[in-house]
Amino acid sequence: MSLYRSFLSVGGLTLVSRVFGFIRDALMAAVLGTGPAADAFFAAFRFPNLFRRLFAEGAFNTAFVPMFSGALEQQGDAAARDLASRIMAWLVAMLVVVTILAEIFMPQIMVLFVPGFVDDPAKLELTMLLTRIMFPYLACMSLMAAYGAMLNSLGRFFAAAFAPVLLNIVNIVALVPLAIWWVQAPETATVWVAIATMAGGVAQLVLVWIAIERAGFRPRFRLPRPDPEVRRFWVLAVPAILTGGITQINIFVGTIIASGADNAISVLSYADRLYQLPLGIIGIAIGTVLLPELSRHLKGGRLAEAEQTQDQSLVIAMLLSLPAAAALIAMAEPIVRVLFERGAFDPAATRATAEALIAFSAGLPAYVLIRVLQPGYFAREDTVTPTIFAAVSVVANIALSLWLFPTLLHVGIAIATAASAWLNALLLGTVLALRGQFRLSLDAGRRHALIILSSALMGGALYLLSQRGGPHLAPGVPLWHQALVLAVLIAFGVVTYFTLVHFSGAQRLGLLLRRLRRG
Repeated sequence: MSLYRSFLSVGGLTLVSRVFGFIRDALMAAVLGTGPAADAFFAAFRFPNLFRRLFAEGAFNTAFVPMFSGALEQQGDAAARDLASRIMAWLVAMLVVVTILAEIFMPQIMVLFVPGFVDDPAKLELTMLLTRIMFPYLACMSLMAAYGAMLNSLGRFFAAAFAPVLLNIVNIVALVPLAIWWVQAPETATVWVAIATMAGGVAQLVLVWIAIERAGFRPRFRLPRPDPEVRRFWVLAVPAILTGGITQINIFVGTIIASGADNAISVLSYADRLYQLPLGIIGIAIGTVLLPELSRHLKGGRLAEAEQTQDQSLVIAMLLSLPAAAALIAMAEPIVRVLFERGAFDPAATRATAEALIAFSAGLPAYVLIRVLQPGYFAREDTVTPTIFAAVSVVANIALSLWLFPTLLHVGIAIATAASAWLNALLLGTVLALRGQFRLSLDAGRRHALIILSSALMGGALYLLSQRGGPHLAPGVPLWHQALVLAVLIAFGVVTYFTLVHFSGAQRLGLLLRRLRRG
């Protein structure tokens, strides 16, 4: 399957997941709103989610995929499967230890994680209860990510990309009765949603387990034992714990600081979900496909193919992320209103979430760039350099958040997160270029400049149209009417943007379609 087809396959399934995710978030907004219970739930969910991104998608994927791909390329299936068994034994042992310790020391951990909740004992107790329910979700998702990494290295992207859909479906099934028939107090509703989240994690794990079994690559259970390849894995994995989950670390820092203001955590969480749609479709799809592709080219000595793969990934990333960022900034408030404003989610919550969304969206291209540039290091088994850049980014995020939060509250945290992402992307690209492992030709620079210009023109047009159509998108207008107007604006933006990039020569659509059709 071609690189473009692989991006389309993973991105398409991610889009399906995000659509179901929006349905889930709309129901959750109606049931929980942005009050204390919502703050408690999102804080509780973010804690295991952070560890999942660090241990699984961060450390495991970035260290494991190059080694597993190299074993497949150079030694064959049996050696790759044996390597996976030995490394998975250590992952399982680590997950068991972390889960037990977290459950035992949850009160002490929560005081550090959400210090702003200490003055509200009921809110803190609810957060601890929800975290204890959902923390085993870490084990399910980490094992799912490990099996997914193996499937991706084998060129089988469907199961791992489809698995998140199951989580959203299970949550929707739990939320529909709470929103329509069986109305509960937000505090009680959060417990049901936490249980549903745990059930969704189990469903995801079962799906990829079946897929890896059918592929004939299920790792054999064994006790963890040290050996040279395992030690090499941990040498790569330890720094990647920080690097691979940098976005989550920055959000985690924001959660700690935001706990000092009422509703700030839930507002940031809803805004985070919105800009995660294009990030998931573009950035995660590219990162998922690019790392194993790049690793196999480099292990096989195909340097020209490796360079071409990274160049194509960069073009796709900017072609899609820049207009997405422009559209989210231009129409932040209408988008939030159509998706969330009902039930416990009032117009004030819409305005606050839209403000955070604008700031987050300014960093969207940087988040995607990080997904494109990091594999250039990981595929060469260099996890130390991006770790240093990640640390610099985290320090910058903390400093900016502490500086901006007292005056700008949740918006200050979103600005700090976006700015630190741009710093990280700039450092990654500069050092790759200095090493001769990344270059931007004059033609590529011209194309990217035209993409930026096309995105800005489209964003400006959408902003003016949304202002002129303000009465059709105002609070109180029927939801179907608002949704129809918003859909028309989005369709106009898509047509306008791709017309501009085609006729400007930034990206000929015929060439793009031919690449997508190529198997």
